[in-house]
Amino acid sequence: MFGSKKKRRASLNDLMAQLRPDLSRESLGVGPGFPGVAPNPFLSSDARKRNAELRTGVLALGVLVDWREVNSNPRVVLMFDVETAGGTSFRGIADENLTITELTRLAPGQTMPVRYRPTVMDHYVTLARDADPAHVQQLSDEIASRKRT
Repeated sequence: MFGSKKKRRASLNDLMAQLRPDLSRESLGVGPGFPGVAPNPFLSSDARKRNAELRTGVLALGVLVDWREVNSNPRVVLMFDVETAGGTSFRGIADENLTITELTRLAPGQTMPVRYRPTVMDHYVTLARDADPAHVQQLSDEIASRKRT
């Protein structure tokens, strides 16, 4: 309660790394600039703000690398290799609540539309469930044509 907020945040990240080493920065494949996975995103004002910004973020394509179950809701952390329309590639992390059906259909190598915040670039992404299929196809074609040349 007392002390600097930065010190509390650092200790929370250390605690999460001890309790869930599979959710540490190293196991997720992100660098020290990654803020970390919130134990309960509904109680974290930073996580609520981030999720609101991500819902209006820029569309990109993510190739599913792996995922980790956080709890049995099922809340999962999805790891993507993200490719943007501008040609930037990065490891993206999505903290999502999925249905059991969606969870059973997850397979490494799947390409999914995601949204990210280009002004922040903190590795956070979210699934773009509302994305127009025509826009996703156009983005996919644009990325594929860039890779061919």
